[in-house]
Amino acid sequence: MRSVQPAPGRQTEEVAPHVSDRSTLRSSPGPTGPATTRADRAKAYVALTKPRIVELLLITTVPTLFLAADGWPGLWLTVATVVGGYASAGSANTWNMIIDRDIDRLMNRTKQRPLVTGVLSVRQATVFAIVLGVFSVLWFGLLVNWASAWLSLAAVAMYVVGYTLLLKRRTTQNIVWGGAAGCMPVLIGWSAVTGTVEWPALVLFGIIFFWTPPHYWPLSMRFKKDYARAEVPMLPVVASDTKVAVQILLYGVAMVACSLVLVPVAGMTWVYAVITAVAGAWFIAGCLRLLARARHPERGKLAAMKVFHASITYLTIVFVAVAVDPFLPV
Repeated sequence: MRSVQPAPGRQTEEVAPHVSDRSTLRSSPGPTGPATTRADRAKAYVALTKPRIVELLLITTVPTLFLAADGWPGLWLTVATVVGGYASAGSANTWNMIIDRDIDRLMNRTKQRPLVTGVLSVRQATVFAIVLGVFSVLWFGLLVNWASAWLSLAAVAMYVVGYTLLLKRRTTQNIVWGGAAGCMPVLIGWSAVTGTVEWPALVLFGIIFFWTPPHYWPLSMRFKKDYARAEVPMLPVVASDTKVAVQILLYGVAMVACSLVLVPVAGMTWVYAVITAVAGAWFIAGCLRLLARARHPERGKLAAMKVFHASITYLTIVFVAVAVDPFLPV
């Protein structure tokens, strides 16, 4: 899982703007969009939080609450943790859009984001990010516990500083280590119930950590030209499809193995073990098909997005099994 550095001189002027051009992009406030209504601005604020990503994070948080409580954790604690988690992730995602607005303009996948279209200003987004971040910490601290509050703050810092500022534009391993921020919801969920972090929570953290590359690299393979244009060194931009597919397979195997480690660590039933093993075998089969297509492109399209969507299905199945398991007879 070695970092592969971009080869010098690979980008043309058309693909990679000059430094002065990028500085202009970075500092400009964004295009002035058409007159917007309050509804448009409200939708834009929601878009800043990246609700689809937050939804995925919350899918992992609620089952963690059930496992930590060995059953139903209570309606109030569940709602409070979900609200605080959404605010925390929303703050981090808003900061990400503020910092990355220059490259978002260069990528087809992101050029309709609110700070690119001008529906919202950088100042509005900054205030929104600060309010959400402060709210999440105080919400957790006053209504749940301070352990969850500090973990929430750490998650925002890891995503904004660790991933967005330090890693994303500098290394092909950006989403490997930067993706650790996306693992924090399970630690927050566990601490919301217990006030601490224990081994089962760390195993759940490991599942999501190893899941992130097989989830994000297929997406990066699909939008490789976008990332190249923005000079973001995602692994698929600087390495061959075969090398990327091998990495996806290796992380996928580690992910499945980690999910099975939860059986002895958390005392999971045979139901969880069977469901996780079957789902893992299905996902690994998809990774093997991706590798075969990468090695033999004459057989047809790479179809990397199938692995991307399969990764979401796999994670959902595993965490649904985590949620159900505490309610099953031993």
